[in-house]
Amino acid sequence: MKRIFGTYAYGAGPRDGCWWDQTIAAPAWDRLDGDTDVDVAIIGGGFTGVSAALHLAEAGVGALVLEAESPGFGASGRNGGFCCLGGAMLKEPAMTRTYGAAAAAEYWRAEAGAVHFAEALIDRLQIDVDRHSKGETQLAHRPKDMEKFRRRAEQMVRDGEGEPILTEAKDLAAQGLAGPFHGALTTPVGFGLNPRKYLFGMAAAARTAGARICASSPVTALSRAKDGFDLTTPVGRVRARQVIIATNGYSSDDLPDWLSARYVPAHSNVLVTRPLSDAELAAAGWTSAQASYDTRGLLHYFRLMPDRRFLFGMRGGLHSSPVAEARARARNRRDFEAMFPAWAHVESPFAWSGMVCLARNRVPFVGPVPDHPGLFAGMAYHGNGVAMGSWSGSLLARLIQGENGVPTVMRTPLARFPLGPLRRMLMPPFYIARALADL
Repeated sequence: MKRIFGTYAYGAGPRDGCWWDQTIAAPAWDRLDGDTDVDVAIIGGGFTGVSAALHLAEAGVGALVLEAESPGFGASGRNGGFCCLGGAMLKEPAMTRTYGAAAAAEYWRAEAGAVHFAEALIDRLQIDVDRHSKGETQLAHRPKDMEKFRRRAEQMVRDGEGEPILTEAKDLAAQGLAGPFHGALTTPVGFGLNPRKYLFGMAAAARTAGARICASSPVTALSRAKDGFDLTTPVGRVRARQVIIATNGYSSDDLPDWLSARYVPAHSNVLVTRPLSDAELAAAGWTSAQASYDTRGLLHYFRLMPDRRFLFGMRGGLHSSPVAEARARARNRRDFEAMFPAWAHVESPFAWSGMVCLARNRVPFVGPVPDHPGLFAGMAYHGNGVAMGSWSGSLLARLIQGENGVPTVMRTPLARFPLGPLRRMLMPPFYIARALADL
């Protein structure tokens, strides 16, 4: 495999201490044993790959998921559990300039549609995901961010996007949202969940429908064959008529070669505290169950979960090693204490990191891989893959069956980053620019 970080980034070290692993036991996954034929092989056992397998199997199409580690080992099993709007880093004016007003409007509707899709899937499959939060709340880091919130709320009402709730700084404490914030905007779309329970519930339904999900089956080579593709693994060869790449931030530049330099993995760090008492919650002034995040470029995201543990995460991290991981966890802890000083004494026994996937054109990609008939990919959700990745999996299943429905913006092929295998060098100036913008 050709990956731009060292082996530590893709191993067990960064996810050691992941809270979600304590909440539900993993099922006994299948193991690939020898050669096999299948209609569709799916590389990657996260939200995108498992959703694609589910929807293909429900349509009567044979689907096989090949996961290098175990389903949910990557970002789908170690994220913050925000099922919310998101997927693109491209702002609305830039998207309109690049793709046109109609395509941009179609995309923004799709972000909300992805959340509703995940919500309906959870209801249909009757998955207990520890759901909470009525929409999502963004907190203003600076006074000028609150001015943007007011304009955004007016626009949402004009465009019929639901009824947003504006909370002025003086009213935050009364809403259980106390902190160093200058106000808040709550949108009606989104909720918090346990991502491991969600993924495993989806996987159980996929297997019941006839899909096969194999762990410890890394694809080491992908080549064109007479009637489709050959996929090589250490434990057997798979012959598939069509293939879906669903590896996102854990992709390899040579699976396929087209993918080389078309994505950048970026770190995100999370901690979870022990359960908080009523007195501790009152001391910090945070009693809200809202899934929340701030307006920083290198944002913080946080929520009080149903078991009264507090989850806190942040973007960042440029290196991957045991030393770099410890440093990133310490930085996340410092920011947690700075934002909630009343909890400086509260232990956070769980901490981990994972990689989100960035695209140069700053929008997700779902579609056929150019010049590779029968090969499809879904990736680059920019840290918002719970809803968008799940929905993208269903879109890929439809594409496999000759249907469409992918928004125009998301059909645009991934562009290459400069510097090729050295493109991670682009991240330091990017992070510096984002940090300076937060001042």
